[in-house]
Amino acid sequence: MQYNTAKEHLTMPEYGRNVQTMINHAISLSDKKKQQECVDAIIAFMGQMNPHLRDVKEFTHKLWAHLHIMSNFKLNVESPYPKPEIEKLAEKPDPMKYPGNNIKFSYYGSTIPTMIETALTLKGMEKEIITGMIANQMKKSYILFNESSVDNNIIRLHLNQLSNGSLELASDFEFIRSASVRSEGANNSKKNNGKKKPFKKNNKKPN
Repeated sequence: MQYNTAKEHLTMPEYGRNVQTMINHAISLSDKKKQQECVDAIIAFMGQMNPHLRDVKEFTHKLWAHLHIMSNFKLNVESPYPKPEIEKLAEKPDPMKYPGNNIKFSYYGSTIPTMIETALTLKGMEKEIITGMIANQMKKSYILFNESSVDNNIIRLHLNQLSNGSLELASDFEFIRSASVRSEGANNSKKNNGKKKPFKKNNKKPN
């Protein structure tokens, strides 16, 4: 099992690890068009997680600012707002509060249902991108929790059940490889286990 202590630090933990994973994926895209589409989908997802704040002044501006911060300013995409100044990073951003969710499959966590709800509100390429990200995140969560491989059809089935049959992957959709997930989990565990333990002085006197 992969514990949070073995994972990378989250700049803004209130958004959850799945959003950070999505942003990291966007950074890795070399195709500018696909990267822009991916970022737009992420912004839409972040906004859908807080529908009660949509009418709040400058809410969208805040989402874009948080996106740039979480990407460590590595995303050069079209945005309706300028990037926030790095000097202002010392100011802690206002936390974003998310509603709780009923978890049908505990090993998928509470964020997956929220991502699915968001995907259902999207269309076209944005919906396709988010659905693919959801599927791969589900596979990673399943493998790391159960410490075993999983057939891709199981993930397809669970996605279908969690979305009440509303989300489907293309027949040729390429899942992340199980070996890659296990390797990532093993590397993170080694990093965590490799930390030196504090030296404890033995105060017992010899007999």
